[in-house]
Amino acid sequence: MQPELDLFGISLKTFGLCFGLAFAVSGAIVARRLKELGKPVDWAYEMVFAALVGGLVGARLYWILGHLDDVRGDVVGGIFGGSGLVWYGGALGGAAGVLLWAYRKGMFNLLLLDICSPALAMGYAIGRIGCQISGDGDYGQPTDLPWGMAYPHGVVPTTEVVHPTPIYETVSMGLVAWALWRARDAFRPGVLFAFYLVLAGTERLLVEFVRRNEPVAAGLTEAQLLSLVMMVAGAIWIWRAARTGGLRRRDAAPAAAISATA
Repeated sequence: MQPELDLFGISLKTFGLCFGLAFAVSGAIVARRLKELGKPVDWAYEMVFAALVGGLVGARLYWILGHLDDVRGDVVGGIFGGSGLVWYGGALGGAAGVLLWAYRKGMFNLLLLDICSPALAMGYAIGRIGCQISGDGDYGQPTDLPWGMAYPHGVVPTTEVVHPTPIYETVSMGLVAWALWRARDAFRPGVLFAFYLVLAGTERLLVEFVRRNEPVAAGLTEAQLLSLVMMVAGAIWIWRAARTGGLRRRDAAPAAAISATA
């Protein structure tokens, strides 16, 4: 484990480096797609900035809402403290930031969701690399499988041999990102994002069975409940699309040729 790197006397958090890398790679994927569609490539970096700001605000607000007692004792420290960021809040805040940007740019449509789908999956995969390297506690339950490992020097150390769940998630979501990218011209607008919801929800639902998170309802963790919502929403979306014109585009032209009407 390597929670920090010492570079010319400056201590750098490896999770933070992977966090930044995830945004950079996601921006590059979006930029590539925008170029294919004949859209301004600079939009990709505007979207990344909007997602970054919205994500940080959302992650912090989500944490505050869950720790109101702590915040009441120190309002300033509770709001602006350096710890306490929640992924769910970050995802919601980031989405809100991008949607606000899209509304102002006239890109508030299904095409935007499809453009973001491979980038969302790859960004998540890279973020989990940061969890693995830093040993931040996102590892799983004890296991005797040959690939199990301990995190004795992590941010949240353990000497038990446990499931390296960040690796599971990096591999699975990396494959999801690859599949979504390969299918980027195959479906009607919105369908690719629906598949992202199903695949990303399925991945998190399954990995939670070997994670350390405690159940909150019906024997499922909070992440699993949210994953089920994603899966059901995506499945309904796909079902409705299949019944109202089919999933695939009827022409064989690349998306760039129809982007003006999407």
